[in-house]
Amino acid sequence: MIIDFHTHIWPDAVASKAMEKLTHVSDACFNPVTDGTLKSLLSRMDEWHIDYSLIQPVVTKSSQIKTVNEFAYSINTGAETSRRFVSFGGLWPHSENYKQDIDYIVSLGIKGIKLHPEYQSFEVDDPAMLKVYDYALSKDLILLFHAGADPAFSEPYRSSPEKFASVIDNLNGGKIVLAHMGGHLQYQRLEENLVGKNVFLDTSMGFDYYPKDWFVQVVKRHGSDKILFASDSPWSNAKREYDTINALPLLQEEKDNIFYKNACRLLKI
Repeated sequence: MIIDFHTHIWPDAVASKAMEKLTHVSDACFNPVTDGTLKSLLSRMDEWHIDYSLIQPVVTKSSQIKTVNEFAYSINTGAETSRRFVSFGGLWPHSENYKQDIDYIVSLGIKGIKLHPEYQSFEVDDPAMLKVYDYALSKDLILLFHAGADPAFSEPYRSSPEKFASVIDNLNGGKIVLAHMGGHLQYQRLEENLVGKNVFLDTSMGFDYYPKDWFVQVVKRHGSDKILFASDSPWSNAKREYDTINALPLLQEEKDNIFYKNACRLLKI
C-alpha cells in the first residue's frame, strides 16, 4: 500500500485560477504534475499505483473557513472519493473564535488541520499560537505544518527546525507532522534540532533538495515510525519520490512504515 500524506487540490470551478496564481507567485520553479483538480490527481494515483492521498487545504482568510471545510467534508463522505482520499480541514489561525472553528472541524469528522505559517502570516513559535495548537491536539486532531522555505516568500521565514523544536518542547509533542522533512531548504539543521523528538516528518519536496544518504541517516536516528511518505502534489512527482525511497538501503519494515503504516496509525484506519 502507498499513502501520499501531502497533496493539494481545489474545487473544479477555481482549480485553474488557483494553479495559475500559485505558479506565478512561485516564479514557475515547479513543474506541476496535475491540473489541481481531484480528477487529475486520481488519474496520477492510478498511473502511479498510489492507494490513498491526503488533501491539505490552506485557509488564507477567515471567510474561507466554511467553504474549505465543507469541501473537505464532501470528499471524506463521498461514496467514491472517500475510497481514495482523506481531506484535512483548514483553520484561520488569527481568529478569536479558534475554539469554535476547531469544534466545527471536529463536528464534520475531519481528522486533521493544515497550517502554513507563510500564507497564513504567523510565526510558528508565537506563544499565542501554542494555545491554538494545544486546543486542536486536545480534540485529537492531527496538525500538519508547512515547514521551512516557500518560493513565494522571502527570508526570514516564519518557521524553522529551531522554531518547531521550541513548539514540540512546549507541547510535549503529539500528532504533529512537519512537511518537507522539518524544513524545506533547511534540512542541515534538522538533526540538531528535531531528530528524536516526538514529531512526524513528511518526505514532500524531497530528493531534489536533500541527499539520499542524509535521508537514510535520519530514518535510522529519528525512527522509521515517525516518517510519512508525501509528495506535495501537484508540485512534486510522487512516483519519482516513491521509487527513490524504495531503492534506498532501508529494511522492508522501515519502508512499509514510511509508505503506509505510519499514516494508517495516525489516521486510525
